[in-house]
Amino acid sequence: MNAVWNQLTATQVAPPHWLIIVSGVVALAIVSYRPAWHISRGLVTIAHEGGHALVAVLTRRKLQGIRLHSDTSGVTLTRGRPTGPGMIATAAAGYVAPSLLGLGAARLLASGYVTLLLWAVLVLLACMLLMIRNLFGVVSLLVVGGAVFALSWYAPQDVQGVLAHGAVWFLLLGGLRPIIELQSKRRRGRAADSDADQLARLTRLPGTFWVVLFLLVSGAAFASGAYLLMVSGPTA
Repeated sequence: MNAVWNQLTATQVAPPHWLIIVSGVVALAIVSYRPAWHISRGLVTIAHEGGHALVAVLTRRKLQGIRLHSDTSGVTLTRGRPTGPGMIATAAAGYVAPSLLGLGAARLLASGYVTLLLWAVLVLLACMLLMIRNLFGVVSLLVVGGAVFALSWYAPQDVQGVLAHGAVWFLLLGGLRPIIELQSKRRRGRAADSDADQLARLTRLPGTFWVVLFLLVSGAAFASGAYLLMVSGPTA
């Protein structure tokens, strides 16, 4: 057990700064280019629904299941009081989850814990898999988990480091776009049941307030995560 823990907590030298920047530019291109975003957005949805699920468990709501859909949407079903702090926290967690997950991952990368990060992602995916309630969701998590496992098990350390940085950039950047898209849909009257509008009904604060709050939290996470990726951690 000690040997396994030592392997997980072993640090790696960070990639050169130019490679970290390139990985960020690639992530930005994926998030900005509509066809690429349409394919990759499902990864953000996994983090979004995982955020709902985690907070539901932490606030002692009963988690009934998670569904991931081929149109990159998802839904997390919980049971408990229809109002109150637990329901509010659960509803508020989704849109900020990808960015906060990216910030936590950036903290690990800044300290050189690439292997620990990859295996932490595998554990989170495995826990989420237990609550998936549709075939597409199961396949999605197995594909993502298989890719992460292959990266952690077979890829050289320098490749692990570059791809891990790219993935964290993607979470930090990809956490922002759905919030902007949400407000655009709300202006066109196409998101009456969005998280922001559910929160408006729960709290009597306008939905726009919640969208702005989501954006501020995700923006702060992006700024902090970008700083950690660029200036912290062991370097070559």
